Amino acid sequence: MRLAILGAGAVGTSVAELAADYGHTVTALADSSSAAVDAGGIDVAGALESKRTDGVVGSASPGDALDGEYDVLVEATPTTLGDAQPGFGHVRTALERDRHVVLANKGPVAERYGDVRELERESDGRVLFEATVGGAIPVLSTIADFDASHITTVRGVLNGTANFILTRMAAEGLDYEHVLAEAQDLGVAEADPTFDVDGTDAALKFVILANVLHGNGREYTLDDADVEGIEDIPGSALDLATEDGRTVRLIGEVTATGEVRVGPRLVPANGTLAVTGTNNIVQFETEHAGRLNVSGRGAGGPETASAVLADVGRLDGD
Repeated sequence: MRLAILGAGAVGTSVAELAADYGHTVTALADSSSAAVDAGGIDVAGALESKRTDGVVGSASPGDALDGEYDVLVEATPTTLGDAQPGFGHVRTALERDRHVVLANKGPVAERYGDVRELERESDGRVLFEATVGGAIPVLSTIADFDASHITTVRGVLNGTANFILTRMAAEGLDYEHVLAEAQDLGVAEADPTFDVDGTDAALKFVILANVLHGNGREYTLDDADVEGIEDIPGSALDLATEDGRTVRLIGEVTATGEVRVGPRLVPANGTLAVTGTNNIVQFETEHAGRLNVSGRGAGGPETASAVLADVGRLDGD
């Protein structure tokens, strides 16, 4: 498959670097201001070296990448809220050209799911978005395999930064500000970690899950989620939880009735949901197979790129 990749951050870069290993050709790679475009396949290493040394991936414009020759548009630009632009506009352009779209950007399917599905219905292209929920963890493909109508509830931990902070606070008896600074020094937390620690990032992922599970009846956006973050959790609360054999995790849930909730919850310290560090876990309640758990690395460039390329493989196999 020929891939046009929009976004040259950790995920987009990793997709470009790994595409050949999966048998695909990168015909375009764009950042916010420049692009490398070649219908026969770009020099990925050269484009990334140019990005490192000169701050641009090539001499073309991002619009040239979007309008170029490709089978699949990989949308890996930063997630935005509300109108989900410019990501949504990129999805629209690709689908109007009857091209497939694979999303790493959560915005279009968290904030404009109905619009994306309407565009998809009118196109010969398809939209897949495994990478928007749980990085390398096969969350959406598990739902597809079981059929959304047979899954009643989904819950779990879907933000590695918040999980790292809570794990360290509990293990070392440290306060929130101390561990946040440590996470930023280690690169686990962004310079502005707001979306991670206030629950927004996790909520977007559970909104996407709600759309997948219940989207035939209604459309969910971030406004439909009840969200609470971890910023105000004192170290003493984790100490007390530990004494009681429990711990605190930022747990998200889509209930059987379609409610979306994210917030700190007490869970058994040795229980399934008490994953440590930056690991994620998703727990499915199914009608016929009981409870299923899938866990693993929920973020990271190569990890998320593997989910993107798995989606490309699904499109290639159709």
